[in-house]
Amino acid sequence: MHDLIPFIPGNVSHVLESIPFFLPEIYLTVLFVLVLVTDLLFGRTSEKLCRIVACAGILLVIPRDFQQIKLLFESGQVNGRFLFNEMLLLNRVAINFKFIIDALAFILLLYFEWDNRLKAHRKGLSDLYTIVIGSVLGLHLMTMAVNLLSIYLAVEMVSIASYLMVAYRTENAFSNEAGLKYVLFGAAASAIMLYGISLLYGFTGSLGLFSGNLLPGLMQANPVAVSLALGLVLIGIGFKLSFVPVHFWVPDVYEGASTPITAWLSTLPKIAAFALLINFLRPFVYFVKWTAFDFKLVLSVIGIITMIAGNFAAVLQRNVKRMLAYSSIGHTGFALMAIVTYNTSGISALTFYLAVYALANIGALALATYFANVLEADDMKSYKGLGLKYPAASICFVIVLISLTGLPVTAGFTGKVLVFSAVYGVYQHDHNIWMLLLMITGALTTVVSLFYYIKIPLNLFLKRTEIVKNTLNKSQNIVVFGIIISVLVVLLGIWPDTLFKIF
Repeated sequence: MHDLIPFIPGNVSHVLESIPFFLPEIYLTVLFVLVLVTDLLFGRTSEKLCRIVACAGILLVIPRDFQQIKLLFESGQVNGRFLFNEMLLLNRVAINFKFIIDALAFILLLYFEWDNRLKAHRKGLSDLYTIVIGSVLGLHLMTMAVNLLSIYLAVEMVSIASYLMVAYRTENAFSNEAGLKYVLFGAAASAIMLYGISLLYGFTGSLGLFSGNLLPGLMQANPVAVSLALGLVLIGIGFKLSFVPVHFWVPDVYEGASTPITAWLSTLPKIAAFALLINFLRPFVYFVKWTAFDFKLVLSVIGIITMIAGNFAAVLQRNVKRMLAYSSIGHTGFALMAIVTYNTSGISALTFYLAVYALANIGALALATYFANVLEADDMKSYKGLGLKYPAASICFVIVLISLTGLPVTAGFTGKVLVFSAVYGVYQHDHNIWMLLLMITGALTTVVSLFYYIKIPLNLFLKRTEIVKNTLNKSQNIVVFGIIISVLVVLLGIWPDTLFKIF
């Protein structure tokens, strides 16, 4: 104990110096407490107030994200700054991902109340808003974590919030089943990841990715054992990314959860997990002597299999949410193409692609909510003949699906072009066969995706039904929401520099 006393002043000083670079997370912590206290003080009548506080708080956090760029420049650490004794790394990539997460979180906070089935929850949505803010804080930490301990804590923080969100609609048996499956699979993935972390620590006596003896120590250990440990950690990260072979939970959980929760799970945790994967890979990629585990080969194989499995499985689906679940798996595989390049253009392409994918995916699920609200339509056959009766929602649905497919002139097309360009640039440089296979698979699965995305417009506009149910709810908020997202998707496809320059 006495041996540690001389180090205390230096550690305290480093913590205090880190606080100005940690303001968005401090704001989120205060916001979490505010929403929680608001719920406790006002009880069942607090739902709208909690929603207002949560949305206003997120809007205050977003400027703090951009302020961090200025702080990095002023401190002369443009390439990044370690925080809290190298537990976190704040750099431009992390800031970009945090901005996307916060912007999408604000959009989703607006969307939650518009789902009739979720809104009908007997306890209201006040608790849900508290959970969401706690999850956003965990997502921020995931984007910056560069210590094996901080990585595990951040992932667990997001996981616990996700478990609660999936099982929030407890009166539904299928939701209960989905929540239980998610908890069991998530606990198994966390245990596997923690075992991998313990092996890495056992080999090296270090937890820091950029400090200590981690990489030199791993170079001295048995390559097979090191590969096993790194593979176990990748499984934990892959559970959040939902790539093959840790994707099996996705269809049931996405279908069983409330649609806004599905929109959350399919976008924000996935975006943060990609940021975490970038941080995890960085020391191994730039350590020239590293030969024990070929991340490029492993992630290329996973990306190819994930694209094939996700897209071909989606073709067989009839339920809209289940189809979009398998679609999200396919998009994960495509995004891994950009990760494998691991250069500036690849990371920028990945950031843009994830942002526009998330926007379009939220739009698609919001419009699925619209048809569930007005006609209780959950599968594609239920959409027959609705295109002319609900033209605004149907046209918006088609636009966001075009973007998810990656067709001109939408943002999805631009995102895929940027990813292909980054991969092709690497292929031109080293003629790696895996880069070529990734591009071929990406192109073929993009064509396959057209076969399942087109089923919705086909049923909306080209098929007829004699039985038309009475409208249960007009849900005009979702129509306006869908129109705004559709316009953004088209505008970002025509003028991608508006968003791409930010990244």
